Amino acid sequence: MNAPADPAPLQRAERQAAVVGALSQVLPAAALLWQAEETTPYECDGLTAYRQRPLVVALPETEAQVQAVLRACHALDVPVVARGAGTGLSGGAMPHALGVTLSLAKFNRILKVDPVSRTAVVQCGVRNLAISEAAAPYGLYYAPDPSSQIACTIGGNVAENSGGVHCLKYGMTLHNVVKVRGFTVEGEPVVFGGDALDAPGLDLLAVVIGSEGMLAVTTEVTVKLVPRPQLARCIMASFSDVRHAGQAVAAVIAAGIIPAGLEMMDKPMTAAVEDFVHAGYDLEAAAILLCESDGTTGEVEEEIGRMSEVLRSAGATAIAVSRSEAERLRFWSGRKNAFPASGRISPDYMCMDSTIPRKRLADILLAIQEMEGKYRLRCANVFHAGDGNLHPLILFDANDPDQLHRAELFGADILETSVAMGGTVTGEHGVGVEKLNSMCVQFSGEENTQMLALKRAFDAKGLLNPGKVIPTLNRCAEYGKMLVRGGRIAHPDLPRF
Repeated sequence: MNAPADPAPLQRAERQAAVVGALSQVLPAAALLWQAEETTPYECDGLTAYRQRPLVVALPETEAQVQAVLRACHALDVPVVARGAGTGLSGGAMPHALGVTLSLAKFNRILKVDPVSRTAVVQCGVRNLAISEAAAPYGLYYAPDPSSQIACTIGGNVAENSGGVHCLKYGMTLHNVVKVRGFTVEGEPVVFGGDALDAPGLDLLAVVIGSEGMLAVTTEVTVKLVPRPQLARCIMASFSDVRHAGQAVAAVIAAGIIPAGLEMMDKPMTAAVEDFVHAGYDLEAAAILLCESDGTTGEVEEEIGRMSEVLRSAGATAIAVSRSEAERLRFWSGRKNAFPASGRISPDYMCMDSTIPRKRLADILLAIQEMEGKYRLRCANVFHAGDGNLHPLILFDANDPDQLHRAELFGADILETSVAMGGTVTGEHGVGVEKLNSMCVQFSGEENTQMLALKRAFDAKGLLNPGKVIPTLNRCAEYGKMLVRGGRIAHPDLPRF
């Protein structure tokens, strides 16, 4: 994908003056940024390969200010891109060149923790981990735990339907949120879901969660809290062959066991993280699995025994079980630091996010190994193995245009191979700008048109986060021609555009 071209300087200057003038009427001077040195820090999210300086950055502090900003932008037909902590990995928060980036970082208050209903009401800019910290005195916590949980915000989690290492047992954001409050693009207050177990009318909560900021701007979220388990223990299992490791994942689930976490890392990834955090990983293993059990002491001991037996039968060459909470956290420290560890061994990385059926884990790993030779780039792999969510990290140097191009082709090949294996192009990172072309492979033109119709029902002018998530028919047609020219139509069961 090519980076967007900057608009003509005169066009940008005229639009900027009009927007600054309108927003100056509803925001204090300190909450409005438009000089280049002020807006450059907002030019990308965690996908740093694609950058675009916003026209203006607005930093409201109250819902009334958010509403006023949206109304002003709607009146001027100015695009709006909502932004949380900027930790996203698909370019979902990349600014629009002629639009406003609406930073919600100041919405960082925990409004209520209710231990009786086991819920917490928080503003959208509250960090994921901060919710669990606030609930800890009540013996509760918020279960979804993305690797970026020390920094990512709950509003961003809602936008992307984030998961984490414990999503296999406890579910994604969708399964742990009961209500979302915010505003439509016109500045109309809107509520999705409710405080009761079921809300009247259409289930629009399931529509807005994972909608990537295209339908509404979230300002407040009510989340479910779960009791902190009495005990948690983690198994670290080594495998000499990635196929045995993949078969072990399927065998654990087939045995009727739902671990609290079930993660896989390949040899290049374990080497990177071991050098970074010294977690005690087996550097000779072709792959390692981390399998966690939580619950009462009796439940954990019984489940650990069952999982260990299944893993041995599946070909594990070594098994270690955490003997203390400190050791359990050490086992997980490498998995939680996979991304920063990769940053130590490569100038840049592109983290993919496809999903596949669990039984195809080994197949996709072997396919990625072949792609490394094809695109002449290294790839380290970490998986949410329990639900088949892949996170291959393609290592490259963004300062080399050829390497960036090869990384893009490599990533697209992984996504499209995942679809051919019965999977999807995204599990939790979202589509953003990164996976627009691959959406042409995942969905037919008719399906993409229907998704666009849903967006228009909320945002008739197409001003909220435009140009992302849903590809146009023209884009898909051009992408199809490019694939044919490049000889990349390799899967007979994929759409032919």
